[in-house]
Amino acid sequence: MQFKNPEILYFLALLIIPIIVHLFQLQKFIKVPFTNVAFLQKLVQQTRKSSRIKKWLILATRMLLLSAIIFAFSQPYFSDKTTNNKQHNFIYLDNSLSTNTKGEKGNLLQIAAQEIIENTSEKDVYSLQTNTSFFDNITKNELKNELLKVKETSKKINLATVLLKFSSKIKNKTNNLSKFILISDLQNTYPKQFTNVTPAFSAVKLASSIKTNISIDSVFINKTNASNFTLNVVIKNQGVAKNNIPVAVYNNTKLVSKLSSSFEKDTQKTIQFTIQNQTTFQGKIVLNFSDAFAFDNTFYFTLKNDQKINVLSIGNKAEFLSKIYTKEDFNFTENTLQNTNYNRILKQQLIILNELENIPEILSNKIIEFSKNGGSLVIIPNENLNTNSYNALLKKLNAGKIETKKTDSLKITNINYKHPLFENVFSKKVTNFQYPTVKNYFPNTSTNKSKIISFENNIAFISQIKNKENNIYWVASSLNRKNSNFINSPLIVPVFYNFGKLSFNHQKLFYRVASENKIDIETAIEKNKVLRIANTENSFIPLQKQFQNKVHITTNEQPLKAGFYAILKDIDTIQKLAYNYPKEESLLNFMDINELQKANKNFTVSSSIADIFKDINKKNEVHWLWKWFLAMAIVSLLLEILILKFYKP
Repeated sequence: MQFKNPEILYFLALLIIPIIVHLFQLQKFIKVPFTNVAFLQKLVQQTRKSSRIKKWLILATRMLLLSAIIFAFSQPYFSDKTTNNKQHNFIYLDNSLSTNTKGEKGNLLQIAAQEIIENTSEKDVYSLQTNTSFFDNITKNELKNELLKVKETSKKINLATVLLKFSSKIKNKTNNLSKFILISDLQNTYPKQFTNVTPAFSAVKLASSIKTNISIDSVFINKTNASNFTLNVVIKNQGVAKNNIPVAVYNNTKLVSKLSSSFEKDTQKTIQFTIQNQTTFQGKIVLNFSDAFAFDNTFYFTLKNDQKINVLSIGNKAEFLSKIYTKEDFNFTENTLQNTNYNRILKQQLIILNELENIPEILSNKIIEFSKNGGSLVIIPNENLNTNSYNALLKKLNAGKIETKKTDSLKITNINYKHPLFENVFSKKVTNFQYPTVKNYFPNTSTNKSKIISFENNIAFISQIKNKENNIYWVASSLNRKNSNFINSPLIVPVFYNFGKLSFNHQKLFYRVASENKIDIETAIEKNKVLRIANTENSFIPLQKQFQNKVHITTNEQPLKAGFYAILKDIDTIQKLAYNYPKEESLLNFMDINELQKANKNFTVSSSIADIFKDINKKNEVHWLWKWFLAMAIVSLLLEILILKFYKP
């Protein structure tokens, strides 16, 4: 039993007063002399005894009356919580794209929001976390207003982080009972996020009634000839086989190609479209099929055929460079030191200093300016280089310095597969290829370098020296055939090709929303101006860094909606970008809630949202007892009246 006003119970100490009065102020009998009282002796004794019993009974009823009144005013009750404590329910409602599908009762997200509204109590306090927002210490009415506005989003959130956030909120609060409630479809896009989660929580799994889905996974381009290109559309089918599914390709709003295709059960298939070459292509691919998710039946992409990377080689002529930097993807220029046009250096994206014996100061100054403006630099030393001229340049670039030439025949054996240069190059680690060798090399002492390829003695053969403003690749030895056979190695192509590709982030066919994307825009803007990204519904200013001839843009948390977006310079459109939803959201893979419960003892499974809140309300229901004590006081008063009226000693 608990009390709302326990301080009232101190008045019980006052019950000593009627006891004292009863003991010390009882009525005394007066002796009256009588000639012969022998026959009355027995009667007097009986009268005194009966009178004393009556007074004790009256005292007991009055004590009971006063005690009952005091207890009634202290408002006793039975409950799992005290009346001074507030029930604080922390609710995580998963509003990811995958929850916008049909369940047994209707749309999963909408039904979940409605059931929360219907089953919550107005007496409790709430905190609501969605994938996009957090609302702390709100009433039921405020909770209702926010739930009615909840929409699906492409933004993801770490569930373990949500629970830790809830835990941190209750540490600074007193007189609060708390309950963590997780409502999600538990899509298997965040495995192991419940490992070592300490706070106890209850979960309801939202389940779709549709167990099949077909989605556009990605697209890529193959050029077939000068007049056409091949558009490859990768389509993923989950669930039963599907026949004659129409797939259409649009350029803006114009239909350019359409076909029907069939898909076997749980397979991935690539469909090809031959499309006429165009300078720009704003493509949209549409699947006509009703399944679990509608958001993945449309895919956006943009194509700019005039995007090429400017590469300049200064120094000795190298045949392998012209074979790698083809006209399709690069504007490649090869000059000797004497024939170099220094005015063109700043217009390049990648410069290769190919086996120069000496780096003159005028070239060094231009290279430094080029690097500060975001250009990438590859340095291949000459066997007979001028160490001072090289170190003077490296010092200004904050790229360490080179040591004296080491003459030692070494094999090139170690590949850093995790380096971005080798992303999507190897399907597995290569261990059985013929190792290239070098006869002499120049180690670089920079502490800010990452190894790309290394010698057998673990010294870097090719390393990346990345500073705040520049990106430098140091090749430790000359690549002429007398000194090395590296140009005959299969590694030469991906290494130098990606030197070029990574030197400038031209727009890709498409990007994914709510993820980090880096884009370089060939434009010059005024110092106090910025570029914007916008569509017909939304506009935002991305994170950007200005250089002399380009602006480096990074998009991360925005945009959140798939579609076409324009990069705007004032009101002028520079180029168009295509964004699509994460393909992981299309997966019909969900966590097993029973296995999750076995792995985490703090995890409680509920069959429905209504059951969770019924259980909370039942445990926190208050059973008031003051009425019973008031009734007891009335009964005590009636007993006293009856005793006084009918009990005659």
